Amino acid sequence: MTMRPDPTFHASPKLAMEAPAENFAYTLLLSPDFSKPDALAVIDVKPGSPTYSQIVHTVTMPNKGDEFHHFGWNACSSALSPLAGHAFIERRYLIIPGLRSSRIYIIDTKPDPTKAKIHKIIEPEEVFRKTGYSRPHTIHCGPDGIYVSTLGGGGKDGTNGPPGVFIMDCETFEVLGRWEIDRGPQTLHYDFWWNLPRDYMVTSEWALPPQFENGIVPEDLLANKYGHRLHFWDLRARRNVQTIDLGANHQMALEVRPAHDPVREYGFVGVVVDTTNLEASIWTWWREGGKFHAEKTATIPPEPAPKEKLPPLLQGFGAVPPLVTDIDLSMDDRFLYVSCWGTGEMRQYDVSDPRKPKLAGSVHIGGIARRTPHPNGKAFAAGPQMVEISRDGKRVYWTNSLYSTWDDQFYPDGVPGVEVVANVGGNGGLELDKDYFVSFPDGYRAHQIRLEGGDCSTDSFCYPSA
Repeated sequence: MTMRPDPTFHASPKLAMEAPAENFAYTLLLSPDFSKPDALAVIDVKPGSPTYSQIVHTVTMPNKGDEFHHFGWNACSSALSPLAGHAFIERRYLIIPGLRSSRIYIIDTKPDPTKAKIHKIIEPEEVFRKTGYSRPHTIHCGPDGIYVSTLGGGGKDGTNGPPGVFIMDCETFEVLGRWEIDRGPQTLHYDFWWNLPRDYMVTSEWALPPQFENGIVPEDLLANKYGHRLHFWDLRARRNVQTIDLGANHQMALEVRPAHDPVREYGFVGVVVDTTNLEASIWTWWREGGKFHAEKTATIPPEPAPKEKLPPLLQGFGAVPPLVTDIDLSMDDRFLYVSCWGTGEMRQYDVSDPRKPKLAGSVHIGGIARRTPHPNGKAFAAGPQMVEISRDGKRVYWTNSLYSTWDDQFYPDGVPGVEVVANVGGNGGLELDKDYFVSFPDGYRAHQIRLEGGDCSTDSFCYPSA
């Protein structure tokens, strides 16, 4: 504990953008066949460093079969909220959940990221016993603790009751219990985020474990049985106040990204696929007149492709769906980045007018049919997946693995782990950095990235920008 707030905490998005650039990135590595333990790689991202774009440290876990997915910090700028009881803790520990095992690792990054080590392991039995949930998925640090979303309820297959959110103590890392008091119609879960001063949370939907753990279930997808709703919650009362159905054909409403500036009451959600035409879409949601609203504001069409370039799963369609699997919003709320994992494209939208996104930049790399190499000539399997933006908005990092069994279905030739970065032009536009190309050890796939000192995907700000 420090005597003053951690200097990596920032009261407003503008102050965060003015902070020093990141020196290290943390990337999750997973073993898709469970033959070895998953790991955390620490990467040097400081230009000019002799080890730039290289792994400088690895924390290997003691167990196999965890299937790392999303992770986050123990504390962030939300600790500066007037309602916070933890203003003087450090952004020090990374909380890494095993999506398949329901085990949670606490990694200590101090005093040096190149010496990061395991601080504590929370076994799945504790999660089950205290919450009734399983398959922990997303970590967000809040003003009163660590929030963890889950994809499974109780029972072996995770279908005994709905999934939800539970809370962990941000200092002892004790699992405290379920967050929801009144969940209303919510029965599926995926991502969540909030506007702290406005006192609301928004959550999205993917699927129950039998629908994703062994790969996508085509029959369920075509029958529109995956998630397609947004849920809005009273954050302090912990109750569902409104649910918006995007339409059953808009399958898998995944990542939610509210505006960073708390004055702005809007946000975005990415939809993986429309089952009527294979297109992907971006939706804008906002609050007006005391009610939340949502509308489709951008679409991304599928790309026709010959049968011989398609995996068996798609050969009957004769096209590659974009498969929007991640989105991220720059700290100034200007640019929305959209990962098209199927077509191998990273899109940049100018969302200065949030209900009228304008395509501002694009780069292709990988893709089911395109298979575009990196500018350095090296192959990039799969497509852009988990995306992370630097605080100043000048760099956009991404990896290429979605989920082990889904990787195998859509990219049966393999998905060797890779991480790249694109530089952002002053008025938009993207260009891949020819010198930044991280190849991970054989047998590992690369999933999510977190940046030293916080980033656009973990911090929640308590005050408006000037």
